[in-house]
Amino acid sequence: MFHLHEEKIKFLEEKANAVRQSIIEMLLEAGSGHTAGTLGMADVFTAFYFHILNHDPKNPFWEERDHLILSNGHICPVHYAAMAHAGYFPISELKTLRKFGTRLQGHPHRGSLPGIEITSGPLGSGLSQAVGMAIGFKMDGKKNQVYCLMSDGEQEAGNTWEAAMLAGKLKLDNLTALIDRNNIQIDGMTEDIMPLEPLKEKYEAFNWHVLEINGHDFEEIVNAVEEAKAIYEKPTVIISHNIPGKGIKEIEFDYKWHGIPPNKEQAAKFLAELRTLGGKIKSEHQ
Repeated sequence: MFHLHEEKIKFLEEKANAVRQSIIEMLLEAGSGHTAGTLGMADVFTAFYFHILNHDPKNPFWEERDHLILSNGHICPVHYAAMAHAGYFPISELKTLRKFGTRLQGHPHRGSLPGIEITSGPLGSGLSQAVGMAIGFKMDGKKNQVYCLMSDGEQEAGNTWEAAMLAGKLKLDNLTALIDRNNIQIDGMTEDIMPLEPLKEKYEAFNWHVLEINGHDFEEIVNAVEEAKAIYEKPTVIISHNIPGKGIKEIEFDYKWHGIPPNKEQAAKFLAELRTLGGKIKSEHQ
C-alpha cells in the first residue's frame, strides 16, 4: 500500500476545503444548481486534479494527458472549482456559473471550456464516451488513461450497462470508472427508487476489476487508482462510498439537497462552517 506524506494529505485537505467554499459561493451566485453530490465529490476531484491526473492546466490539449470525464454533469461546480484551483482558468470566473454568455454552463460543454473532455447532461452516457476514448487510445497504441466519474443513480440507466459489457469484452485496462456511491438521487434513496445492490458483483460479472473505498480518504483514493493502473486486461471500477453534502453537517445525507442551492443566509452559515473547520479554528473572515 502506498502512503501519502502527512504534508501532502494536509495540502489535499486544504485544497478540498477551498474547493467546497468555492462551490457554495458559486451556487449562491447562480441561484440554482446541485449541492449535495457536488460537495460529496470534492475530495475525489481534489485527489485527481492535485495528485492523480497526468495533465497540464496551461496546455489543456496536451496529447499525452489523461482524460477525465464527468458523466453526471449536474455536479459540474465541483469539476469547475477543482479546475480553477488547479490553474485552468481564474478562480474569479467561478462566479459566472450559469450566467448568460459564461464558459461555465449548468452542465459541462466541451466547446466552451478547454479541459472539459465531453459535453454531459443526459445521465448514463458518460461511460459510453469513455469506452470510445479508451478504444481509440488502444487502436493508436497510446498510453493515455481514461477516467469516468459517474453517479450511483446512473447505474439505473441501461446505456451504462451496455458500455460496461463492451469494456469488459474488449479488456480495456486503460479505463477506470469511479462511482459516487452516495446512496441518494433527486427523489430519495437509491435503494428505494431502484435498488442497485449487489453493485460490486454486477460489475464483476461483466469482467471488471472492482474496488471499494472511502471517498473521503485521500490515501484510499490514490491507492485504488494506482491498483487500477496495474490491472492487466480488465477495466476497473472504483465504488467510492461518499457522503452527500460532505463538510456541511446540516445537510449531510439529506437527499432533499440533491438539486437545490443554498440561499444567502444558508450560504453564510455553510461558509463559516468550512472556514472554521466546524468551529475548530478562527476564520480570517471573522
